[in-house]
This record gives sequence, C-alpha cells and structure tokens, in this order.
Amino acid sequence: MAEILIVDDEQDILETLPDVLSKWGHKTFIAHNGVEGLQIFKEQNPDFVITDVKMPEMDGMELLHKIQELGKNVMVIFLTGYPSLDSAISAMRAGAYDYLVKPVNLDELKLRIERGLERKEHIKALPLLRGLNWALLVSIPLWLLLGIILTRLWR
Repeated sequence: MAEILIVDDEQDILETLPDVLSKWGHKTFIAHNGVEGLQIFKEQNPDFVITDVKMPEMDGMELLHKIQELGKNVMVIFLTGYPSLDSAISAMRAGAYDYLVKPVNLDELKLRIERGLERKEHIKALPLLRGLNWALLVSIPLWLLLGIILTRLWR
C-alpha cells in the first residue's frame, strides 16, 4: 500500500483516480493545484505524487522542484493532456519517475505505481547493501590474515 497525492485542476481526475487507487489498496490525498499540492505534501509526506503538468498557480514541474528542494525521496508521475517529446524529456531530466498521457490507461498506471514501489524499496535497501559490501571488504583481509597466522602457529 502506498500513500498517493493526486494534483490536478481537472475535477474528473480528482473524482475518478482516488476511487480507483483506493480499490487497489492505496491511500489518496487530492489537491486542485500545485500550491495546494505542496502544502498537502508537506503535511502528509506521500510515497507518490501524480500531478498534471499544466495547472494554474503552480505547474507540475515547479511542484516537482519544490518537492526536491524539501529533500524528499518521492516518486512523481506526470499526467498531461498535451503530450510532447520535449516536455517528457524535460520531466524525466528534472527527476520525474514517469510521464503518462491523458486519458490515463489505468492498467498502465497500476503497473507504473507497482514498479515505482519496487524501485523505492530497492533504494531504501541500498545503504544496507553498501554497508554489507564494506563489511565484506574489511573482513576478508582480516580472515585471510588470521588464517595465515594460524597456519604458521600450527606448523
């Protein structure tokens, strides 16, 4: 289960997506624009943000930058009714997790959320794995040295 913030200025998205995501087992929050979305993000700290690209007051790109300024590790999926290769590339370079075109294919959205959650778990596990790597790198020479010493003592 993930906590997902949906930020969009289209009422039909704000009415439909929360119901669908809830049926998939996720908890949802909604915001009507980027300013409201940022405030809810600060209060709730969700795992995912699904945001429209073009919105009044604060667009999706600005929202992404504000979230990044907070130093939060969150997956951001952009939705747009005005797709272009340039905006998709800009979104991904800015750090978005994914970019989908409206009307949203719900099966595709579900897949992207599941993959994002898996990726988030892998990211959480990285510090532990790095620590284990260092422990192995340090312990192997120590065990070799101990083996050499014990071999010489047993002769």
